[in-house]
Amino acid sequence: MTPTKASHLRSLLGTNRLLAGVGARDALDARLIEKAQFDFVWASSFCISAANCVPDSSILSMTQFLDAARAMNQAVRLPVVFDADTGYGDEHNAAYATKRIEEAGLAALCIEDKVFPKQSSLRPGASHGLLPIEEFTRKIKSAVSARQSEDFVIIARTEALIAGLGREEALRRAHAYEEAGADCILLHSKSKSASEVVQCLRAWTGRARFVIVPTNYPDLIEPVIEQLGKVAMVIYGNHSVRAAVKAVRDVLAEIRAAHGVHTVGDRLATLEEMFSLQEDFGKSETAKEG
Repeated sequence: MTPTKASHLRSLLGTNRLLAGVGARDALDARLIEKAQFDFVWASSFCISAANCVPDSSILSMTQFLDAARAMNQAVRLPVVFDADTGYGDEHNAAYATKRIEEAGLAALCIEDKVFPKQSSLRPGASHGLLPIEEFTRKIKSAVSARQSEDFVIIARTEALIAGLGREEALRRAHAYEEAGADCILLHSKSKSASEVVQCLRAWTGRARFVIVPTNYPDLIEPVIEQLGKVAMVIYGNHSVRAAVKAVRDVLAEIRAAHGVHTVGDRLATLEEMFSLQEDFGKSETAKEG
């Protein structure tokens, strides 16, 4: 049987080393992430929404997100983890989404326990209502039942800390989601300190390992995360798109101010680099599912 990206990710998770991935908005982001030697690509709803100049608030459809992720997947050999937001509806929608995402050759999906339509976790003033545990576990069970291969990874994301419900509620939900069949638990926090995440990790008694997104607490670096244990994956969720916005904005401002491009050459990738990125297309064909 031809190995799949899902089986590759499952194998990486089995090594018990910390895996690192970065959020992408398109295939070019994904290829740059691969060239930087990360372990996986995070097909980020925030980044894809930003690329369409809309808030990350369940505005784009599943098809729009999946089209972007499919292009990423075709461009790289790395496994792609799909940010499926709330699963696009109830447990029936979550099952349908799981089938389509797995069929596209992606390695995993992540589904969160917010109500639909969700609002971006780190957006100031956003509301963060959560589904009752029983309702969200039905979504997880539905996704688990819908997958065709047990290699396909299901990540359950709890926004309990984002919603201000505290450690005990986050852990209660994590245990329930593990029991429902989730392979990993994504624990998100908007605190500027890593302390509440660290406290949850230390208090965890379940078997599932965690996924963390240290956007707001960047001082929690990989060597420290590894020492904590219990963490399978770290995601740098939106850094690629934020880096691109700043770099492009600065270059465009300089071109306008200088009335030409004669002063920006050292800030640009060479044409040779661009041709190389495009010409890698043929090599990426081996990354497609057989």
